[in-house]
Amino acid sequence: DVQLVESGGGSVQAGGSLRLSCAVSGYSGSDNCVAWFRQAPGKEREGVAFVYFRYGWTYSADSVKGRFTISRDSADNTVYLQMNSLKPEHTATYYCAAKPGSWAACRSFGEYNYWGQGTQVTVS
Repeated sequence: DVQLVESGGGSVQAGGSLRLSCAVSGYSGSDNCVAWFRQAPGKEREGVAFVYFRYGWTYSADSVKGRFTISRDSADNTVYLQMNSLKPEHTATYYCAAKPGSWAACRSFGEYNYWGQGTQVTVS
């Protein structure tokens, strides 16, 4: 079974940084997409960034470009989300998710079928 385990959330003051980690296990091969989503209270879940695991190609939503960076470590099968210059509006539960597919499949935040349990990020 594919499993994703997030870590690295917490409370931070505005202007601070956090790095979220998502440990991915159970995938065979590297043609898969791993993404970060977030859901703030009372709001819909939104895609933040994704990485095509085979080559490390990435995409970040306009709302986080220049502030959040997604990356992956293929040796550890871990995907990171570096979050800098955090603001209170970034407060949310952050989830990582995965799906099999090529880069073309990755270029959509839809149809993710494996999800982590989420990690809370609170910015005050």
